[in-house]
Parts: sequence; structure tokens; C-alpha cells
Amino acid sequence: MSEQIKHECGIALLRLLKPINYYYEKYGSWDWGIKKLYLLMEKQHNRGQDGAGVVSVKINSLPGKEYLFRERSNKREPIIKVFEAINENIQNLKNEEKSNFANIDWITENVPFVGEVMLGHLRYGTFGKNNIENVHPVLRRNNWKSKTLAIAGNFNLTNVDEVFDKLVYLGQHPRDYNDTVTILENMGHFLDDENEKVFRNFRAIGKTKSECTPLIQANLDLSNILFRSCKRWDGGYVITGILGHGDSFAMRDPWGIRPAYYFVNDEVAVVTSERPVIQTIFNQPIENIQELMPGNAIIIRKNGEVKITQIREENNIAACSFERIYFSRGSDAQIYAERKKLGELITPSVLKNIDYDIDNTVFSFIPNTAESAFYGMLRAVEDYNKNLQANEIIRQNGSLTVDKIVEIIAHRPRIEKIAIKDIKLRTFITQDKDRDDLVKHVYDITYGTIRPEIDNLVVIDDSIVRGTTLKQSIIKILDRLHPKSIVICSSSPQIRYPDCYGIDMAKLQDFIAFKATIELLKDNKQEDIIHEVYKKCKLQENLPKEEIINHVKDIYAPFTDEDISNKIAQMLESPEVKAKIKVVYQTVEDLHIACPHNKGDWYFTGNYPTPGGNKVVNKSFINFYEGINKRAY
Repeated sequence: MSEQIKHECGIALLRLLKPINYYYEKYGSWDWGIKKLYLLMEKQHNRGQDGAGVVSVKINSLPGKEYLFRERSNKREPIIKVFEAINENIQNLKNEEKSNFANIDWITENVPFVGEVMLGHLRYGTFGKNNIENVHPVLRRNNWKSKTLAIAGNFNLTNVDEVFDKLVYLGQHPRDYNDTVTILENMGHFLDDENEKVFRNFRAIGKTKSECTPLIQANLDLSNILFRSCKRWDGGYVITGILGHGDSFAMRDPWGIRPAYYFVNDEVAVVTSERPVIQTIFNQPIENIQELMPGNAIIIRKNGEVKITQIREENNIAACSFERIYFSRGSDAQIYAERKKLGELITPSVLKNIDYDIDNTVFSFIPNTAESAFYGMLRAVEDYNKNLQANEIIRQNGSLTVDKIVEIIAHRPRIEKIAIKDIKLRTFITQDKDRDDLVKHVYDITYGTIRPEIDNLVVIDDSIVRGTTLKQSIIKILDRLHPKSIVICSSSPQIRYPDCYGIDMAKLQDFIAFKATIELLKDNKQEDIIHEVYKKCKLQENLPKEEIINHVKDIYAPFTDEDISNKIAQMLESPEVKAKIKVVYQTVEDLHIACPHNKGDWYFTGNYPTPGGNKVVNKSFINFYEGINKRAY
């Protein structure tokens, strides 16, 4: 994606199922778990660069000893900063207690972060400020270990207001208004309630207070706590957590919007946001890595028991298709194949837009994340070219010489590495004019790859969201090569609706497809549709989310996909660009062919899997119409 879009966070939950000395004896490392957690996070660094955090819990610590350790950073390269701080902490202790570092039992009891349960998080901030307090994991401490809770998640709720109001109704006074604090306090309430229930049960049969503590830890119904906590949540989420005594969990939303995968053997239980991370770090084949199914939770008890349990019923499954198009790393075997398929399926439209003139066309991609789709497009162009070669051989059958055959089969599509990302903008550029000028130099080009005024240039991108970088930078840079036309291809369909489940695409007026459609309505004297949609949205503004209908679809109804694409191409033109600009988008139908298991397409179709989605798009249109430039949730 040539435009920076903040998106889903990343999680890494690691439970060591053996004592620490087991890993010391087998692997020669008492910090084996810390190293694995670092790798699990680093291999998912694409999922969050606004912050990172780690929590580690020692299961068998004695009273008076710290059992929970946390380190977070919201600085640049936060993963490195977090683990540098952890290592510095350990090294300082080692300098003081050098002799004790030969004793694995002493290390297990005293060295910070050497625990059996570890939770790491990578943050992309989409709600609230990116201060350190908002970096996960977040804590709810208590003198009872079984009431202490640390959570981290990849989530966004559409109904934070409802959950927040419920907490206030229960008598709580949440210290902040955002989804992270709301979820933490929501879960903490039911955790406290479950603790009290189990405590009363054992006190009723004569157990002393001190005897109740281990009994509570062994008998907490964690699945019930999770069920009661999330039953009102509307949104996409994978929530992971650790209780102070050592129970841990990860649960996934019933719509399957956010991804989660797990692996369990006799040594470890691992949960991550992406599958190949586990494959690589634990050297496992794909069949050993399981997907955590929608509405399910993996619960790992203090005693090492691992179970999968259903928390909420699956409901209108809509796994995020953007995971497959762009967000997840392409090293996953299925995702790699799907991205190539996306490139293959868009090729017929690309060929149409160059009048099937592959002799005078150069194919390329921008940015690097579009490379897999480019390979798929290239394969499809090669297949088209082979058919041309075969037909030519058949046509000339009986008159072919060896030289002529060599000439025919030597014909192939032309590919080049056209654009290279050269620099990253820095925030010290504050003036819009200066910033725009710097944007023009984000990419560099390979000169001499295009025959001026003769060649078409086809460039594939993952998606075209706002179009700002394209217009201000990429197209102007590509035009320096003087192609006859520039065809910008998006391997995803037109983004028409806001996302409210984790991706930072919250405002309708930011989307170039929406802006193009509004301009088309004005061009065709159909502004009345805009006003009617506003009236319908306004009438629904105070309805329960379950009763709201997405009337924003009416905005797009008068036009074909091609109409909108042509208008987008027109909007991307500028006086200094001489090449003809064309824009080609993937169709929704072909998206589902390429990515058959991730049907979540609400940003393309407006078909939100949860009622809260319709509430958000309704509010987003009202904000657009009333000139309010803020997110709708």
C-alpha cells in the first residue's frame, strides 16, 4: 500500500508448559522464553509501530516477591526499546548477584521477566492518543493474584459507549473513555465477581481465608468470565490476557473479523496474530498450526491444562479480507497464493486498458508489498502472450523457419523495477507546502526503462485509499519517464465505506472513491441523492444500532465501478503530468474468488457483519455532510 494506513495490532501469547529448569537443561538457556517472545514480536513488527509492550508472570512466586513484570515503549523501534530495557534490567541484577546466576532455582525466583507466562503486544493506535498509558499490555492490579489482570488485544469496538455506560450503571468510575480501558474494567468487574463467588462457596464449607486462595485459583471459571465480559461487545477483536496466578487466555470475536492462530505441544502453548510466525520460530509445518475459530477461546490454566472452548456462537462470519490483501505478512503459504491470484484476476481489465498492446507496455509494482500480486499479474500476462505465440505458430504453419520460430518464442512481456522507495518523511517538516514538496521525493525511479511517448506503464498497488500519495508523488515521479499512459491497478476493490473494526479508515471524506462519486453526482445534477441520504441517516441517528440501515449505499447506486474508476483517474490528473492516467480496480467478485475464506468486505460493499458497523457508516456520512472532520466512533 503506497499510502500509510494504520491497522490491526499484533499479539503474542507464550506459555511455557515445563519448569524453567527444563529449558535450561535442554536448550542451555534460562531466558529461552524471553528470546522466543522477542522473535514472535519481531516477526510481526508489520502489525504495529506505534508502541510495544511485554508482560511476564512467575506462577510460583512466594508472597513478598514480585511476580508480574511489565515493560512498554512508544518510542521509535519500540520492540527493540522494550527488550533493551528488559535486558538492561537483568544485566543490572547480574552485576549485583553474579554468583547466584549459576543457580537456576535462584534465577527462576528472582530474575525479572523469567516467567512461565508471557504476553507481547504491537500497537497501531486507532483510538485515543498514542501515549504510554495506551500501550498494551494494560494492567488491573490487586493484592489477590487471582484478581490481577493484564490484557492486550487486536480490537476495535463500535459500541464503547454502551459498554462504558454499563460500567457506570454498575457503580464503577472508569478512569478514561476509550475501548482499552473500557474492556479492561469490563473484564475486571466479572473477574472480581467470579472471585467473590468462589470465595463464598469455599468459606461456606469451612475453609479458612488462606486456604481459599489456592482453591480460588484452581476453580475460577475463566470461560464464564469471558462470556459475561464480551456478550455486549460489537466489533472485531482478539483479546489475550494473563491472570496474576498464571491462568491465561486468548479469545476471538464471533464474526472472525480479527485473526488468531495457536500451537500447542508438550513444551509450549503459543497464540499469535499470524500463522507463519509460529511455523518459523518453532519450526512447525502448516498443519500443526491451528486457527482459533470465531467465538472461541483458548484457555491455559495455571496447572498447564489447555482447552479450546466456545464463548460466543459464530455469527455472520466475516474474516477481514484486508488481512489477505495487505496487512498480514506474505510468507503465509495461503496468503501468498491468494495475493498472486488477485494479480492474476485483475489482468484482463489491465490488458483491456492498454488495448492488449503488450509490445509497448512495461509492467511493474509499487510498493514492495504489491510484489506478490505483481507476480500473479505477470503470470497471467505471460499466459496471454503464450496464446498469442501459439496462434502465430499455427497461422504460419508450413512456412516457419528456425529463425522465425525463435523470433516468435522470444517475444515476452516487459517487466522493470520502476520505483524504489528512497526516504521516509520526518515530522520536522510541518508546513503543508514543504511537506507536499518532500512527498514528491519519497520514491525514486529507474531511468531508461521506458521509451518516451511510446510505452504504456502499468503499475500495480495493493489498494488505493485516499489517492493523495498517488497524485502528489507517485504519478508525478512516474511521469518523468514520459510514458504514453500510466495505468494504476489496485489489487483490492474500491474502498467506499469506513472501517470500524481496527483499520484506521474511519472517515468517508478521506476515500477517493467516495469523493469521486460525490463529484459524479454533482456532474450529473443528482445532488438530491446526497441530501436524501443525509436525511435518512439523520432520522436514524438516535436509533438502537440494531435498527440502523446503511443508506450510504444509495450514493454509489447510480454508477458502475468503471464510472467511478474513470472519475478517480480524472481526479488524479494534474497540469504538469503529460501521460494519460487510467485506474483499474479489482472487482468484489474476483476478490472472493482469490480469497475464499476471508469474506469480510464491508469497506468495499458496505455489508457490515455487526449492527455497530451500520451505526458507524451512518454517523460518518452525517459528519461528512455537516463538515465535521472526525472519526465516527
